[in-house]
Amino acid sequence: MGGSGKAKESLKLEIIGITLIAMGVLGLLSILLPSSGIVIDFFDKLLKTIAGEGRFLFPLLLVVLGAKLALKRSRTTTPSDRMYGAILLFIVLLTFCHLIIPVDDSFRAGLAGDGGGLVGAVTSFILRKAFGIIGTYIILIASIIISLLLMTNLSLPAITKGFFSRLVNAIKSVLQGLDNFFFTKVDDDQIMPVKKAVIINDSEATPTTEVTVVEEKEHTNPINKGIPALANSVGKRETNSNYKHTPESVNYDSDDEADLLFSNDTPGVASNYRLPPLTLLTRHLKPKNVRLNKDINENIRILEETLESFGVNAKVLQVSRGPAITRYEIHPPSGIKVSRIVGLADDIALAMAAPDVRIEAPIPGKAAVGIEVPNKEIATVHLRDLLETQEFGQAKSKLTVVFGKDIAGNPIVSDLAKMPHLLIAGATGSGKSVCLNTLIASILFKASPDEVKFLMIDPKMVELATYNSIPHLVSPVVTDARKAASSLRWATREMERRYALFASAGVRDITRYNELIKTKDPGNAKPLPLMVVIIDELADLMMVAPADVEDAICRLAQMARAAGIHLVVATQRPSVDVITGLIKANIPSRVSFAVSSQVDSRTILDMGGAEKLLGKGDMLFFPVGATKPIRVQGAFLSDREVDNLVQYLKKQAEPVYDDEILIEEPEVEQPAEVEDELLPQAVLILIEAGHASISMLQRRLHIGYARAARLIDTMEKRGIVGGYEGSKPRAILMSLEQYHQTFKQR
Repeated sequence: MGGSGKAKESLKLEIIGITLIAMGVLGLLSILLPSSGIVIDFFDKLLKTIAGEGRFLFPLLLVVLGAKLALKRSRTTTPSDRMYGAILLFIVLLTFCHLIIPVDDSFRAGLAGDGGGLVGAVTSFILRKAFGIIGTYIILIASIIISLLLMTNLSLPAITKGFFSRLVNAIKSVLQGLDNFFFTKVDDDQIMPVKKAVIINDSEATPTTEVTVVEEKEHTNPINKGIPALANSVGKRETNSNYKHTPESVNYDSDDEADLLFSNDTPGVASNYRLPPLTLLTRHLKPKNVRLNKDINENIRILEETLESFGVNAKVLQVSRGPAITRYEIHPPSGIKVSRIVGLADDIALAMAAPDVRIEAPIPGKAAVGIEVPNKEIATVHLRDLLETQEFGQAKSKLTVVFGKDIAGNPIVSDLAKMPHLLIAGATGSGKSVCLNTLIASILFKASPDEVKFLMIDPKMVELATYNSIPHLVSPVVTDARKAASSLRWATREMERRYALFASAGVRDITRYNELIKTKDPGNAKPLPLMVVIIDELADLMMVAPADVEDAICRLAQMARAAGIHLVVATQRPSVDVITGLIKANIPSRVSFAVSSQVDSRTILDMGGAEKLLGKGDMLFFPVGATKPIRVQGAFLSDREVDNLVQYLKKQAEPVYDDEILIEEPEVEQPAEVEDELLPQAVLILIEAGHASISMLQRRLHIGYARAARLIDTMEKRGIVGGYEGSKPRAILMSLEQYHQTFKQR
């Protein structure tokens, strides 16, 4: 019965709603199409008498009320606050319509259907007689505000802020539409470093939020005419940080000026050798990009709505746009765990239609979480643009290398001498080989053969073979994995030789030693060159001679820094059997390109994140001393540019090889193993027992574990007992007769 009563009540409300809608529609017809029938004319005269010029509002009010009753099937006929507010607003509007009529003619005009009709005549007459015209306006304005409060259920500050927010947004939209019909096409050089975007949440009438959009920086600071003076001052400025963000760049007016800066003779180098000019690298014109600020603002909206749908009401504070990645910095509200936002990475990627999303939580040095979203178009970072930066040109270290640009578009320049060794890993095709080429080219553009030497080991035979015959090599590129171990042993002997020189001279490192010999004999001084040992594929070496290679790498990594020898080790198989714990512990600086799994990422960086990289030069650079890795878009160096550089260097000087590097050391004969005196007794015990075990020998012979294990190993080598078979005991392969024949003379 209860269900039947509710159904009848709902039916009743639907009938009332439809009736009110019909009356409203008839009222509109009477206003729009007069003289359409007796009933229509009656409605027209009635509405005109009641509401005057505002009579069209009354039918609309009936239609809205009827629709609410019919569609929502409300279970109560009690008017709500919104309905009271709508009625109050309707009366106020009718009163406003009647205020233009003199007070003495109010009722006559109302009966005639002018102004606000009889409703407007009554309210305006009472208010003007009681409060005067000024008081009437004050009361009507207050009534409008009250009606809005009743209709919206919002507070007065929220309504005010929402109104002004919409007003500002509307003005900015109009101005932007006039300036930019759909999109704005601008050159990179015309982009301001910082732009503002105003985000307004229409659904909640929240205050405007300013989002700082940091674009990739391109400064046009023409170099002074005194270029020789600048070239001579190269190296007088050096920072203490291991990696540098360099937003400034030098734009040369011509290729000749760039040549003059980078090709001047370096003090202490033979006068016939000139550093390679930057004209060997192709100058790439900056394309006309389409900067879609609308896309950034749209992504901000999608990101905030996605987070809000999962209960995280965070706002985007800043946007940093780089060559390949755009990072949205959000500030989570209090009480929200950072791990909760990190767990939404896949949901955010789905909402933003991105191939993958990496979340940096938190950003080092900021109270914010970074959400890194790939750009639709990846901008290529060319090596020449980075070599033209002031930070690289004025760096003192000859081992200054460039990696690429970070998320904000700042060039990443670092000193290999301060790393002091570098481990590079990544899957095939992720950009590892290009990174090695840019690292080598950076040093070749900076240092002469007397200042830096290279020892290159390339078991793959194709990656580094291009650099054969350049004057910086101490030996041809080593391509035989068996000879690589002897090359690393030579590097160890060279390190020991240098330390012996330092000890005899009473200095601690290569820098003080070179300064000392220059002071003692300036004319005939031959400073020790720095040396970079580059291993392109560590996995091949670990398969051929794992013990020798690991020992040599660990010894060099531990001791070679002060001797001026630095390691750059690269591999495409970042597994624990290749990058062992000893190697990883002694090489503190790492670069990881895209890998296939989080396990590989943890092997390289001791944390996840590399599995979410995009490939094609997208890397995580983790220098020594940094708390978290830096995401960098690696610089690109084409094969043609590498060939141009190598051909130029070959014409400058001939290489001087050290013949001792590839000479294999004779194997030292191992002394004959001394047989344990308890061996015959141990064999007899095992034959009588019918099986072999270490614990049995320990008990029967009263010896320790190590000696018993050596006895078992000796028996296995001689074929007396079988191999290890898990939990099963070893089998006895010798009979009692064979025992007497073997040990009868003992």
